[in-house]
Formats: sequence, C-alpha cells, structure tokens
Amino acid sequence: MAVGSCGPDEVGERTGVCQVDGSWKVVEDNCILQPIEELLQQSVFLNTNSLPGFLETLRNVTVNFNEEVVESPANINAIVDILSNVANISLPIDSTLIEDILLTAGVLTTDGARTSWDSLNNNRRNVSQTGRSSAFLQSLETITSLITDDSLAIDTPSILLNKTTFTDSFNARFDSSVTIVISEPENITVMTFASMNNVLPARDETNSSIFDINGRVVLVQTSRGNSPINNINFTFDLLNPALVNPQCVFWNFSLFEDRGGWDNEGCTFVESKNGSVTCNCNHLTSFSILMSPFVNCEVCSVITYIGVGISMASLVICLIIEAVIWRKIRRNTTSYLRHVSIVNIAVSLLIADIWFIIGASIPEAKGDNRDACSAATFFIHFFYLAMFFWMLASALLLLYHTVNVFGGLSKRSMLAIGFSLGYGGPIIIAVITIAATAPSGRYTQGNFCWLNFKESLAIIAFVLPALMIVLINLIILIVVLFKMLRRRAVADSAQAGQRNVLLVIARTLAVLTPLFGLTWGLGIGTLVQPEEEGIHIAFSFFNSLQGFFVLVFGLLLDKKVRSELAIKSQISGSGTRSTSAGNSSSAFGFLRFWRRGRDGYNVSSNDSNVTQTLNT
Repeated sequence: MAVGSCGPDEVGERTGVCQVDGSWKVVEDNCILQPIEELLQQSVFLNTNSLPGFLETLRNVTVNFNEEVVESPANINAIVDILSNVANISLPIDSTLIEDILLTAGVLTTDGARTSWDSLNNNRRNVSQTGRSSAFLQSLETITSLITDDSLAIDTPSILLNKTTFTDSFNARFDSSVTIVISEPENITVMTFASMNNVLPARDETNSSIFDINGRVVLVQTSRGNSPINNINFTFDLLNPALVNPQCVFWNFSLFEDRGGWDNEGCTFVESKNGSVTCNCNHLTSFSILMSPFVNCEVCSVITYIGVGISMASLVICLIIEAVIWRKIRRNTTSYLRHVSIVNIAVSLLIADIWFIIGASIPEAKGDNRDACSAATFFIHFFYLAMFFWMLASALLLLYHTVNVFGGLSKRSMLAIGFSLGYGGPIIIAVITIAATAPSGRYTQGNFCWLNFKESLAIIAFVLPALMIVLINLIILIVVLFKMLRRRAVADSAQAGQRNVLLVIARTLAVLTPLFGLTWGLGIGTLVQPEEEGIHIAFSFFNSLQGFFVLVFGLLLDKKVRSELAIKSQISGSGTRSTSAGNSSSAFGFLRFWRRGRDGYNVSSNDSNVTQTLNT
C-alpha cells in the first residue's frame, strides 16, 4: 500500500495497493478540488456580510464543476461539510440565499452522483462516512427552518421549495407527485426532491435492504417546529408501479448510531390505488415510501418452515436407511457408488437446511450481523451447490457404465473423481463468489442471508451452475436411455443386476433432475416477477421438500432397498419373537408385506428363513 499525490487543481492524497500485474488500484481517494477546499475553510468563519457572496461562489463552483463533483465522494463529502457549517451558524436565509443553496444541493442529488453516494453509504473502511447522506439532509432541514420569508416558491431542476401560510385546511400538490393535506392552521414549508433516492439508502429500522425508495422524498416543516401534528396526509405517486408492500416512513436521524435510516413510527399506510400511495403521519420531518419487489407472503413462510422440517426429517431417515443397508450394497461397485452419491446428496442438503435455519434467524438479532450472515450464506451456497454437483456425479456414473467411454476405472478412482467433483467444484465457486463481492459489501442481500441479486448479481454463481447441471443431466439421461434401448439382450445374471442398478440411477435422475430444475426455475421466477404470490408459494413448496423427494425417489422407490429393509425387519422380528412370544415385529414390518405384494419376492412363512436374498 502506498500514498500518492492528487491531480492538478486538487488537494489531498490517494491511497492505492499494487496489483499482481504491477498496476496500482486506488482504494481511497481523498482528493478535493482546490476551490471546494478553500470554500470549506472559509465556511467556518461566515457572517451576515460574507454569507451571500460565499453561497453564490459555492453555487458557481458546484454547477461549473458538476462532473468532477458528482463523480468524487471526497468532493461531495466536503460540500456536505460546507452546508453543515452554513446550517450551524444559524444566520437568516432569504429567498436569494436559499436558491443558491438549492442549486448547490441539487447537483449532489442527480443521477450522476448515485455511485459516489453508494460508496459513502457503504464505506466499510471509514464507517463514519456512512452517515454523510443523513448529515446532508439534516443540514437542509436546519437551513429550511432559517428562511425568513413568509411566502415563497422556488423551482430548481432537482428541488422544489414552497412556503405559505394558511388559516384553514391545506391541500396542495407539489411537482405533480406529492399531495399534502393538513387540517390545522399552520405556516408550512415543503421541500420536494426529484431524486433524493440517489442520496439516501433504503435501509429501514431493521437494517433491511430489500426495499426501494418508491416515491419522492418530501421535507415538511411548520411554525410549530417539532410539536405534534394530529393529522397530515401524504399521497405519493409511485416511481415504479411494479413494486409492492408499501411502507410509510420518515427519515430518523438517530438510527444506527446517528447514521440515520427510515422509520415508520407515527406513520400509517392508508391506501394504494391508481399508481399512488396515501400515508397518514402525526409528526413532521422528511417523508417518503419504501416498497419491496417481493410480496409479503405469510403463507410462504409457513410452507417453508414446515417443509424444511419435513425435509430434514426425511434426510435423517434417508441416512439411517443407508446405514442399515450399507454392508449389503457394498457388494456391487455400481450400486455402492450410487449410494455414495445418495448419501452425499442427503448430507449436503441436510447441512444446507441447517444453515438455512441459522441464516433465517440472523436478521432478527440486534446489531450488525453482516459477518455472521455472510458465513451462513457461504455455507448455504456451498452445500446447495454440492447437492447439484453430486447429482452430476451420479449422472456421469450412469453415463460411464452405459457408454464406457472412459476405460476401466477402479472403485477408488471413481470415488476420487466423485468427491473432487462433488465438493471441489462447489468450494471453488463459493470462494470466488465471496472473494469477489464481500469486500464491497455486495455478497448478501441484506435483509436475509442469501446471495445478492440486485447490486452484484452474486445469485448467478448459484443459479447458473445449478441449471447447467440440470441441462447436462437431462442430456445424459437421453443418451443413456437411447443406449439402453439398443442393448435389450442381457448376457448373464451379473449383467442383469448391473442393468437394474443403472435403471434405478436413471429413474432417480429422471425424477429428481426435473424436480430440482423446476424448483430453481421457480426461484428465478420470483426474481423476474416478484409480485406474483403464486410463484412464491410454488417455490416455497418445492424448495422446502427437496429432502422428502430424495428419500422417496432416491431410496424408497428402489425395490432392492425395500427388500433389504424387509429382510432386516424379518431378522429383527424373529429375534423379538424368540425372546418375547406374541410381540409384534419391528417398525419395518410393513415393508416386508409391501415387498411381498408389489415386488414379487417370495418370503417363506417361517420368519427365520428367507428364500431369496438380493445381490445389491
């Protein structure tokens, strides 16, 4: 790391780090335009005589150096300090002075400044700067209270200011986007911002970031100051009608250790119709509405938690069954490798579900849990990917034994390939994803512990590999079925057993691959059409029951697995009767009768004798 000098007409310094290729990357730029630095120093010594000329110069510098200002967080930071100093000296502000201030402040709210504000609001190297947007709004609120004119209307490209006195109810529409209704006599000042959503982050009191500011930000003050207002209505035209779940909010400067955030205390939602939202509040400050691209689907939460419980129980049963029959399935290499894949799919999905529950509880905790949420997201991402990669390993095993294009591989070699693919691929993808997005704070979504799908599109690191595996598996299934149909003749019983195992693998993949593909296809649908509650419900249902699908289609529909369980049940039942006559057989007894009726395996009436055993 090294410190470098600034460019011409700038003061300050830049800090950079040397890259692998020998180039330098700037990690912190504190260079400020020379005229802005001079104004910053002068702002500490302002008085009534010097203020008009000072504000005119500030306006000219900001407007003339528009591009340099909005593209530099350091310049924006310096101008915010200047406006704060102007507010703190508490000098009277007339219409000429306030117009200069509005033109200066308007430059900082334009679309070109959004990237700089994002950098300030998410600055993890200097947390104090994350409150600069709040300081900017606070200075404008204070300056507005210093206006001496009883009535004025100023219209600038980015900010509209109106001040008026009324004796009856007040109803006015500002900037064709905000309607305010006050039923009590007041002197009212209203400042409407065209694009303050570029400045203020959409974080609420729970530090959630799924919301967007979906209406104009409007600052309202009256002659009462901070005294309560019994009834004030706001009607906001929506910036994006596709968003849902409106929240009526005001900017609370004290949230997050005085860094500020949106709060809904004292404000209630009234109605939403014809592309607008109406709110009612009992106090005054800066207001807007937050809306989310996601429906507030309570039934989805119920389905998810019940389904995850069923899924986890199913996966535990799956692993218990595998433990019971493990010694038998080791006799056949193909069967053994199939069950290794099933065990790893079940283990990966079970651990992913456990981390899902951990991650779901993190946002509800107090304080900054970004690191804990990032850890939960990493493990959820890794183990869900591992589940898909082990499905790919199963498909490749099927292809190998059907087409046999890879030559003769030993069991140990195939295990090594399986584990390298099943866990090596996911760990590489998961590590690259977190390394690329976490330093900039764009790894997780913010309101819940999952990959970001707005700023960094980190979700692609899961969706793309998963859907590619689904596509590859489907192609492999088509090839395998074609080969099997051409090889109808079976030479001996060993080949028949091998063929049966391959058919089981094919059937499992043929069911689970479309199911999992459909599940995450619906997941993409929730991002493309987040307002459709039906898609959310369908995704919650299929996603939460993946473990149940693995148990049923991966194990229980395999007649050899059922037969082995029936044999174990038979032996267990025989042992039980030899010690306690008349006692019922074990809990697996029903499988014996199911096997006898459905699969055509003959079991003698004597429970200690099994007339047919299986070479799994």
